[in-house]
Amino acid sequence: MTAGRNRQIEEFLYAAGWAGAKRVDLAQDASFRRYERILLGGKSAVLMDAPPDKEDVTPFLRIARALSEMGLSAPRIIGEDAAKGLLLLEDLGDETFTRLLDGGAPPMELYSLAADALVALHSKADVKNLGNSVPLYEDPLFVKEALLLTEWYLPAVTGSPTDREISHGYQKIWEDLLPKARGVPNTLVLRDYHVDNLVRIAGRSGVGACGLLDFQDAVLGPLSYDFISLVEDARRDVAATLAADIRKRYLNANPAIDPEAFDRSCAILGAQRHCKVLGIFTRLRDRDGKDRYLHHVPRLWRLLERSVEHPALESLKDWLEEYLPLDLRIVPPGRLGL
Repeated sequence: MTAGRNRQIEEFLYAAGWAGAKRVDLAQDASFRRYERILLGGKSAVLMDAPPDKEDVTPFLRIARALSEMGLSAPRIIGEDAAKGLLLLEDLGDETFTRLLDGGAPPMELYSLAADALVALHSKADVKNLGNSVPLYEDPLFVKEALLLTEWYLPAVTGSPTDREISHGYQKIWEDLLPKARGVPNTLVLRDYHVDNLVRIAGRSGVGACGLLDFQDAVLGPLSYDFISLVEDARRDVAATLAADIRKRYLNANPAIDPEAFDRSCAILGAQRHCKVLGIFTRLRDRDGKDRYLHHVPRLWRLLERSVEHPALESLKDWLEEYLPLDLRIVPPGRLGL
């Protein structure tokens, strides 16, 4: 951090009534954002430092307030200077679902809470009003994300740039598949709904006990997307029996949803997400020098191989068998100089 940026933060904290607070670095994510815990007189808050030339905090502010209005536990905004990319947020604590699961907490309890929070979100989100300020998760964006596989992962494992015809064939598959994923209602999609971004909040009951993080990229799209992000997690194994139980719980709370259309949408959007994340994790290493995510690649392949067993994804399964056969479904062996 530069001296100038540090001075901006100190001035921001002074204006917010937190002058002289102790600042403690928190674990960082894959974005350009930084986080600090701010401690003063027995109180704590979290600073989000998002360089305005790299990140725009206004979507976070907009979605945080929308979630709070629905009765969900997004961090309360204590202070903000959007022009400088600085926010002071309610501290939801350290009990992420990931940490609790690693400590032996019952998975069914936590995943049920996560599913119930999704049910509440999907029942309360006013899609019509949100459409004035939240972008649509349109098929061209889904396709662009899926193409990260051919732009980053495929070249890294083959050692050469992807042939244009191969990439175009892959793109056409997704253009044909994605309309088949839209047999479920649209809702507010948080886009990174998994146990790393969920926090159990002591002293709150019901879905209020489920704290929500990392939702600044929210869009309006198929309700299946966040569900499949939860139960097919790139970073954590989720037992098939647990995933089936959570699916049943979610669908029981949403009897109007056609289970067959839901499963088809989950398979397609799960495959899209796994292809995207294979590309993202490779890009993080080759472009950004962050290689700590690549050990998840074997899990991503297991999830993707399971997704394409759905009959709707036969074309993608065939493409993968031709251009990414088993011997190429590996952790990329080295940085490719593209």
